[in-house]
Amino acid sequence: MTVEWHKFMMHPNELNWTDQHLAAVEVDGRKLGIARWQDQLYGFQQKCPHASADMVSGYVDAMGNVVCPLHRYKFCLKNGRNVSGEGYYLRTYAIEEREDGWYIGLPPKSMFKWI
Repeated sequence: MTVEWHKFMMHPNELNWTDQHLAAVEVDGRKLGIARWQDQLYGFQQKCPHASADMVSGYVDAMGNVVCPLHRYKFCLKNGRNVSGEGYYLRTYAIEEREDGWYIGLPPKSMFKWI
């Protein structure tokens, strides 16, 4: 899948992190969540695919799953798979550190929202 890389910060200290190591960002008009776990950053869709709860209001568990604050559904930060068994999928996005800052890889915007 083709991705477009977008610079979203110079340094992780710029973000407004929650006590649970989560932060909300807006990149290219999209609201995303960023998690810090084991000295790595992970990008993911900000809304839970089950009931649209704000995932940044949740937490990251000891296994590296972001946990929805509403129904406690768990999603792997590395691949978005639902690990608590409900069958949903959380979109995840690659993050890279480069010399001039941090970038996130997003799919190109489509003129049709459902694509």
